[in-house]
Amino acid sequence: MSELQGEYLKQATSLWNSTVEALSTGGEGDKAPKPVGDRRFAAKDWAANPGAAYTAQMYLLNARTLMQMAESLQGDEKTKARVRFAVQQWVDAMSPSNFLALNPEAQRKALETHGESITQGIQHLVHDLQQGHVSQTDESVFEVGRNVATTEGSVVYENEFFQLIEYKPLTAKVHQRPMLFVPPCINKFYILDLQPENSLIRYTVEQGHRTFVVSWRNPGESMASKTWDDYIEHAAIQAIRVVQAISGQETIDTLGFCVGGTILATALAVLAARGEQPAASVTLLTTFVDFADTGILDVFIDETSVQVREMTLGPNAPTGPGLLKGQELATTFSFLRPNDLVWNYVVGNYLKGETPPPFDLLYWNSDSTNLPGPFFCWYLRHTYLQNELKLPGKLTVCGEKLDLGKIEAPVFLYASREDHIVPWKGAYASTQIFKGKKRFVLGASGHIAGVINPPAAKKRSHWVNDKLTPKGDDWLANAKEVLGSWWGDWAQWLKGHAGPMVAAPKTPGDRQHKVIEPAPGRYVKEKA
Repeated sequence: MSELQGEYLKQATSLWNSTVEALSTGGEGDKAPKPVGDRRFAAKDWAANPGAAYTAQMYLLNARTLMQMAESLQGDEKTKARVRFAVQQWVDAMSPSNFLALNPEAQRKALETHGESITQGIQHLVHDLQQGHVSQTDESVFEVGRNVATTEGSVVYENEFFQLIEYKPLTAKVHQRPMLFVPPCINKFYILDLQPENSLIRYTVEQGHRTFVVSWRNPGESMASKTWDDYIEHAAIQAIRVVQAISGQETIDTLGFCVGGTILATALAVLAARGEQPAASVTLLTTFVDFADTGILDVFIDETSVQVREMTLGPNAPTGPGLLKGQELATTFSFLRPNDLVWNYVVGNYLKGETPPPFDLLYWNSDSTNLPGPFFCWYLRHTYLQNELKLPGKLTVCGEKLDLGKIEAPVFLYASREDHIVPWKGAYASTQIFKGKKRFVLGASGHIAGVINPPAAKKRSHWVNDKLTPKGDDWLANAKEVLGSWWGDWAQWLKGHAGPMVAAPKTPGDRQHKVIEPAPGRYVKEKA
């Protein structure tokens, strides 16, 4: 601590002396230190104003020192991680760029617009207070079913948990085995179908797969008591049953994304315990089944925090089970990257009076969903806190002892290298749990951008290595980097498990499962 203090005083004194010297030799501050390396202070206004430049430089020095103090804390790793997270949140919130009185760029715009930018900023603030969240995009531009989630299809089944969408074939022939997508229930399914050019759903249909997708219902108070078992039995397993019935196939290809992958794996383990093996293949995208390495989310999880949730939302809560509100989830995820997903929009929307540009992914990100309290509490305790899903026979779900190792289907595992929600090494740990044939592919970028990376965009890269090792670092050390999207690798793998080509069905559903309405259906349009 004494070394940190000494270094801080040395740098602060040097910064002050340099600023005073520059001002005393002409007053223009040309020789004053300039804030560099941080996009919050990239505008020329910060460098041109000596006072603002000094404020920014002192802020950056303070921020570095505070984080160094947090790093030097003595204690267990989880405590240190929590302190680092809390300090980082405070540091990011206190940036001078977040305050009109300290932001020369926002001040210049106010003068140039004769105060109109401030008027617009206040209007944006009032609007966001009314809608309950900070606007990250111009939400008025988008409408589900009109310019997002537009792949043609039909709802062919629904219950209180989900609607099942069957998509219209885009090829004359399709693979004999159908494909079922289980997206995360903490978000809307259309992250997989934003626009035609970046839709994983449309891409799958174009590859000749008869594609079905679960569209989760956005839970209201009538679903507040639903449990993890309910979601497994009456949603994931029921979706498998319906796809089997409509297609007439005993085995089907399956895909789960994030929490959807955890739900899918649990459902297949339940069916395996019942002597059923309905999956010809399993694809898991950025999915945990081993929760030993959950990254930054671990700072929120301990026995006390889980008990609080159980006492307020769980099945035995004094006031009865409740809903985890979607906005709480959305806010939590946004503050994992506060500068990008919170303060950037505070400055742009309110201080500068700017309307954020249209962006389909951020529109989806703001379309939050609720979760039933008992479902959420079970998930928190038995996965994030106690990491029991991976342990054979430890958990009982839907009356069956779980053993993920009894799932016989080959598994394709995808992770994103910069994922802060499902760290790639945590996803890689699944290779040690499933017993069948496995393929692991690591993509560039983060939790969403890494997954939604169509080949036509020719962006990013991915890593492949046919030889799986116990540790992810060893796998990566010998992996080959391949330019472009991972979708092609997956499509080639899936083709080998999808069966022969047959004539595409002329109509969706069957006699027992008639068309209810066009895709994307009603459920996805329900707001939290």
